[in-house]
Amino acid sequence: MAGHGGESRLGRALTEFVMAAAPAAAYGSVLIVGVRHPELLAWAATSARQCTALAPSRRAAQGARAFAERRGFNCRIPNPAGREARFATELARAGAHFDALLLDHPVASGDALLRLLEEARSLIAPTGRLWIFEPYESLEGSRDRIVEHPLARLRRLLGAAGLQCERLSPIEADGAHVLAAVAHPVASSRELALAAQGAAR
Repeated sequence: MAGHGGESRLGRALTEFVMAAAPAAAYGSVLIVGVRHPELLAWAATSARQCTALAPSRRAAQGARAFAERRGFNCRIPNPAGREARFATELARAGAHFDALLLDHPVASGDALLRLLEEARSLIAPTGRLWIFEPYESLEGSRDRIVEHPLARLRRLLGAAGLQCERLSPIEADGAHVLAAVAHPVASSRELALAAQGAAR
């Protein structure tokens, strides 16, 4: 896609990771945040009745639309709020619940990544799934003077955001080192109480 990411071995590897967790799944709605890898956009557009993609910049949105038009994909790609629109803002603007949500290279760390995951968690349907693809180096560093391995850090952040990690794997291709994870929402005590009330009726 012009101005952001072109098709690549890494994009294909990330898509294979998604498909391994949902080999025959059909989704009602998919939100993909970040359009760095067009292969993920293609998966989202062909695996759901409704596809929404949020780009980090106007140029990336234009490239994503051009790619979708060439392939004949029906995917809503709104313009970002500003040139450097943050993913968290775009997530809040989406204002709906999705059966699948993909975070394609948010490149955040620490508290910023936790806030992003918490907002993403609030947009996933109770039976939905979240995939995140984050550069390995974004998750490196120490926490309270304790060195924390990037895999352990991502698993911990997912848990802190109310997500249960199903699979976590490093993926290397095209000279890039990415951590890939898939997770599902953990029901909160409030959600469990509401479900129990509904079952009692």
